[in-house]
This record gives sequence, structure tokens and C-alpha cells, in this order.
Amino acid sequence: MSKAKHDKMLTNTELAAFCGQMALILCSGISPLEGILTMLEDSTDAAETRILEAVRDDLMENGLLAHALASTGLYPAYLLQMTAIGEETGSLDETMEGLSAHYEREENIARAVKSAVTFPIVMTVMMLLVIFVLLTRVMPVFSQVYEQLGTEMGGLSELLLKIGLSVDRYGFLILIPLVVLAVLLLILISSAKGRAFCEKTARKLGLNRKINEKISACRFAAGMALSLRAGLDTARSLDLAADLIDSPAFRSRLNAVRDKTADGMDLSAALHEEGVFSGIYARMANIGQKTGSMDRVMEKLAALYEEEIDASISSRLAAIEPALVIVLSVIVGAILLSVMLPLMSIMSTL
Repeated sequence: MSKAKHDKMLTNTELAAFCGQMALILCSGISPLEGILTMLEDSTDAAETRILEAVRDDLMENGLLAHALASTGLYPAYLLQMTAIGEETGSLDETMEGLSAHYEREENIARAVKSAVTFPIVMTVMMLLVIFVLLTRVMPVFSQVYEQLGTEMGGLSELLLKIGLSVDRYGFLILIPLVVLAVLLLILISSAKGRAFCEKTARKLGLNRKINEKISACRFAAGMALSLRAGLDTARSLDLAADLIDSPAFRSRLNAVRDKTADGMDLSAALHEEGVFSGIYARMANIGQKTGSMDRVMEKLAALYEEEIDASISSRLAAIEPALVIVLSVIVGAILLSVMLPLMSIMSTL
């Protein structure tokens, strides 16, 4: 077994690049083995070379690309299943092209979600730093001004001063857990398992429900498009597409769709009845069913859902930015006014 077996799973970007290269190679009439050899010649990365060598060795022994990719332990189950189907149906070039588009879409979604999570965290950290400086550095200066005027702080300003002195004195003890928390958040955001955990937690808390629904619908439509294009029947396509979905509620709906299609109901009608698609999307699926172009319609739906996801996340970020700025302005203003108003009152009596 190759050393690549012990490496981490390939990222969506790497999967999209690999599938895209294989699609170009296969469309040119070159066999998978010759394509892997060509990619090996052009490889300049040591890790990539080890993976391609492992694929080449297994491909020379077994002759099946899906088996060779599975031997590395680096490719997801969905890619392996679709590759095997593409080899069986003689449509491996189209399958690889579809897989490349699928993983590019997955990467775009992951990047958008990461941006939506990262931005509020960065803004919150900046807010905490500004408040920290005000409490530990600015408030003591005002305290000295009050002492020079022969008086002391009182009320809210005195409370804030005590908090600032405590934070300054025991800041190290406060900083350590904050740094640990920040590192954990970065790890969660950066890793696929961490993002999955965050999405699962958000679902349980009822956060971003609409966006998660759109992400599930996008993945389902993309999976159905690829499976139907490969020549699979509706039941098998539904099974493969359902494996891409993380949401238990959405998967439950897909199971209901599968049962209804097994009983003779049209796929588009079952999707609409179970709420998988609604509105214009349900009408498009119905047209695709009637015209026999469901694979192309599903691909179009996946693209539309991807645009909606980007728009939804952008609108959320556009709303979060001014909200955080307003909160920071209010907090900073309250801190400064708590010391400035009494000071102005004192100065007016001199």
C-alpha cells in the first residue's frame, strides 16, 4: 500500500482539478492509464507524485480507475461510485467532467460558508481589542485626571475602571482561554470535519435554516444531474444524491420521494409534494420530466441554488457589518461618555 494511504483526504479543489484533467484526457481519446502517466510526467509536487504512482500501480494491475483511486484511500465514496458507474456505462469522460463541476461547486459553497463564519469572528475580536484598550489604557488616564482635579470617579465610570484594572492585572489568565478558543475556532473553520460540526450545531440551534436548505437542495440537484447523465435510473440516482446530504430532515424527504417514485409517482411530482423543490424550481423539474431532459434541468437548478446561496450569504454579511459597527460605536460611546460627562460637569464649576 502506498504511503499516500496515510495522507489526509483530498480537498474539493484538488478533486476538481484531478477530475478536470482526467476529463480533458479522456475526451482526447487517451486511456486512463496513459492519462495518469502523463499527469505523472507533469507533476512537480512530491505528495501528488506519490498519489499518482499509487493510482498508476493499481491501474496497471487491475485495469479499473475506480479501484485504483480507492486503493489510495484519499478519494470520497461519491467520486469512487460515480467513477465506477462511468466505467461501466462507457461515459467516464462525461462523468469526470460532471465530477469536476460538482467539486468546484462544493468548494464555492465551502468558501462562502467559511467567509460567512470568519467575518463576524474577526469583527468581534477587533471589538474586544478596542474595548480592552479603552478599559486598561484609557480609563486609568482619566482616573489620573480626576485625581489631579481633587475628585474621584463614580458610578459607571468607577465600575469600568475597576473592570479595566482587573483585566489588566489578570489579563494573562483571561488571554490564555481566549487564544485557545480562537485556535479551536480556526481549526473548526479550516477543516472539513470542523465545518460539518459547525453546520450540524447550527442546524440543531435553528440557525441559518434557509441557507442550509438551499445548500442541501444544491447538492441534491448536482448529484442527480451527474447520476442521471451517467444513465442511472431514478431510484439509484436518488440513493447516490442522498449520500451527499448532511441534513437528516432533507434526507428524510428524499427517502419519501424514493418511496413515492417506487410506487409509480413521477419524480417531479414527488419532489414537489415533499417540498424538496417549490415554486419555479418545481415547475422546471416538471418540464424536465416531460421533455426527458431532467439531467440538464437538475444541472441548471444546482447553478441557480448556488447563486442563491452566494446572494443569501452576501446579504447576511452586508447586514452583520453595520450591526457590529453600531454595537462597537455604542459601547465605545458609552464608555467615553461615562467619564467625559462628569468631567465636563467638574470643569464647568472651576
